[in-house]
Amino acid sequence: MLWRNKASVITDSAKVEELLTRGVSEAIVKEDLRKELLSGRRLRVKLGIDPTSPNLHLGRAVSLLKLQDFQELGHQIVLIVGDFTAVIGDTSDKDAERPMLSREAIEANKKTYFTQAGKLIDIKRAELRRNSEWLEKLTYREIGEHADLFSVSDFIARENIAKRLEEGKRVGLREVLYPLMQGYDSVAIEADVELGGMDQKFNLLAGRVLQQKFKQRPQNIVMNPLIDGLDGRKMSSSWGNTINLTDLPGDMYGKVMSMRDEVLGTYFIHATRIPYDEALRMERELKEGTIHPKDAKMRLAREIVTLYHGKDAAKDAEKNFIETFQEGGIPTDIPEVTIAKGTSLKEVVFESGVVVSKSEIGRLVVQGAISSMVTKQIFTDDETKIVNDDTLKIGKRRFLKITVR
Repeated sequence: MLWRNKASVITDSAKVEELLTRGVSEAIVKEDLRKELLSGRRLRVKLGIDPTSPNLHLGRAVSLLKLQDFQELGHQIVLIVGDFTAVIGDTSDKDAERPMLSREAIEANKKTYFTQAGKLIDIKRAELRRNSEWLEKLTYREIGEHADLFSVSDFIARENIAKRLEEGKRVGLREVLYPLMQGYDSVAIEADVELGGMDQKFNLLAGRVLQQKFKQRPQNIVMNPLIDGLDGRKMSSSWGNTINLTDLPGDMYGKVMSMRDEVLGTYFIHATRIPYDEALRMERELKEGTIHPKDAKMRLAREIVTLYHGKDAAKDAEKNFIETFQEGGIPTDIPEVTIAKGTSLKEVVFESGVVVSKSEIGRLVVQGAISSMVTKQIFTDDETKIVNDDTLKIGKRRFLKITVR
């Protein structure tokens, strides 16, 4: 058994109640967890994130912020990068089968995950793990024993799986393995608490079942709500509707300003660190119409940029936003790239990293969303050769400065 001491654990009842309320959609078993938090016992609190894309986003950060809450109360947080579960792919929130990821893609995606998470949690005091450490060692016999605890009907009763089957969509047999793998993660690190999105309830409960098999006390569970992305759907890297933790301050600020008014209150509560009572007040005033959505957005954008980049960066981002979008200027903190004369527009934009897929670049060109700030030309062909220095406007908020050598 892993040693758990009581040193430096904060048991302030008000802080415990806020931890169990803010950013929480459901807690299992809430009363048991409350007693544990007030007891002074140092808990092992687990969060797993699969490296399905290179960037963490604000949707992921909701759980990371809750992990931060536990850490600030003195508990041992365990952040797991799911480099083995990512091969299988979690379908908890998907309406179609996830493609299997190659080892190479997973390795590339996970490179900076711990660094990105370090924007919110104290990495030096966290336990950092990769679930390939234990999952790769399991034998077929062991996997069979784990699977014997669950039935196929348990799995297909899940809302999204039942819907896919009803629509005649394929459900891969490998998808059944995912809850077993996530559940075994809790056994491997002896979790007292696991965090995750409300769409992961089945997987989180699997951890409790497997822990009982291994004579461990079943973990309590804290589930967070899912926040909307920029297009009104759940924030997801698959849909490209994200605000990434790695976004430049100006991009992050601009993305927040483009959000729908309806989600602002939710973001103040789940995506910022302003005092909880103040976040609730902002949500209430937005519903009552006593605060203008534009003012609220600017406050929200400042808070989010400050959280990930600091106050000075937030001030500069706001200044650039006002100058660019209210006064027609160009931001000062835009990405820059030096290219060979005659490089195609598609290659320039893709290699700069401003747009992460060539297909998206093609779509933006078709939409007339890439233009020159120098010549005012709207690009109609992504194979257009760039022969002169230029500054591109890409969509509503992104810019790219080009120097031709």
